[in-house]
Amino acid sequence: MADYQTIVTSLSEGVFTITLNRPEVYNAFNEQLTTDLLEAFKEAAKNETIRVVIVTGAGRAFCSGQDLKDAPTGGGKRSLRDSLERRYNPLIRAIRKLPKPVIASVNGVAAGAGASLALACDYRIMADNAKLIEVFVRIGLVPDSGSSWFLVKNCGVAKAFELAATGDDIPAEKALELSLTNQVVPAADLESETLKIAQKFANGPTKAYGYIKRMMDRAAAISLDEALDFEVYMQEAAGRTEDYTNAVEAFREKRKPEYSGR
Repeated sequence: MADYQTIVTSLSEGVFTITLNRPEVYNAFNEQLTTDLLEAFKEAAKNETIRVVIVTGAGRAFCSGQDLKDAPTGGGKRSLRDSLERRYNPLIRAIRKLPKPVIASVNGVAAGAGASLALACDYRIMADNAKLIEVFVRIGLVPDSGSSWFLVKNCGVAKAFELAATGDDIPAEKALELSLTNQVVPAADLESETLKIAQKFANGPTKAYGYIKRMMDRAAAISLDEALDFEVYMQEAAGRTEDYTNAVEAFREKRKPEYSGR
């Protein structure tokens, strides 16, 4: 595993855990943190022993968004366009294109781009004292890093506008009600409950999970006929995997399948 300055990573039994490690600033993004995260997701993509990724934060927060005190290289005013095109958007794309499940284990506040980071993941589990905040509007900005897309996809246009335009806190239980999280658990149980989910994914048909990600991301933007055609394509690909072959054999032999992720 590579050495990182702003994250801590570990790999155990197919579960790759990425912990944002700037707790003194509530894991706010600076240049190095986005760089480290991009490198970690590159590692997740190329390492076949990694079957699932967990993203969480050290200390009391998941990620509080951009560190407004982080000065751009060379000084001067930060270019928001440059930050998005060079740092944030590639990170969000890396998560969505990773053909493996990514779990956000939201241990505290996830605000601004930190909320976008959580929403970009495939499965979200939140501590009961955690919250999401589309904080951009509080400083006169608009949602970025994919938040506008994720909010509409999960909540619909009217609710997405409300959350973005008010910038109000979204407590964990409210996030569950709005389908912005999959699960809410007591804070003391977050790590163990996250690991249960991760282990299930790590022991499952990895390629099928990757195909499902592609299908879900396309579904909202295509017609039923296009979705049916894409299902044919994806199902044919899934049917060629070792996991499918082994699962059918296990069914015939009345035993539990063992998936290799191939």
